[in-house]
Amino acid sequence: MKMCIVYWSGTGNTEAMANLICEGAVSTGADVTLKEVSSASAADIEGADVAVFGCPSMGDEILEEDEFEPFMSSVTGLLDGKKVGLFGSYDWGDGEWMRTWESDVKKAGAHLLKEGLIVNLTPEGDDVEKCRSFGKDIAGM
Repeated sequence: MKMCIVYWSGTGNTEAMANLICEGAVSTGADVTLKEVSSASAADIEGADVAVFGCPSMGDEILEEDEFEPFMSSVTGLLDGKKVGLFGSYDWGDGEWMRTWESDVKKAGAHLLKEGLIVNLTPEGDDVEKCRSFGKDIAGM
């Protein structure tokens, strides 16, 4: 199973989540490609059995607007029938950005494998295992 994890991280929190999710998926034997959004392409998504996207909540609970949101818009047409996972960190709010994002990928025809994983700030304590388990679970679906 090929998995591609594409993320954007401003402070390192979502990057830490991406690395932990990758660890979890690799531990199951999955073939995982981990990319920052600036080096990702549509071909990465097309070539993956599962696409996992990570972006923190920004501003008024939205996706990062300069790199990540444009990338998501560019690959939306590739999501029909694709298995997808979503994750990200937040500092405040109630997770509205994740609910909106989940709705958007479902409207694009994606098969959302799990509820989006959100972590307040840096993944520590129980959140570390939640991230690894997220990767394991998605790799096993």
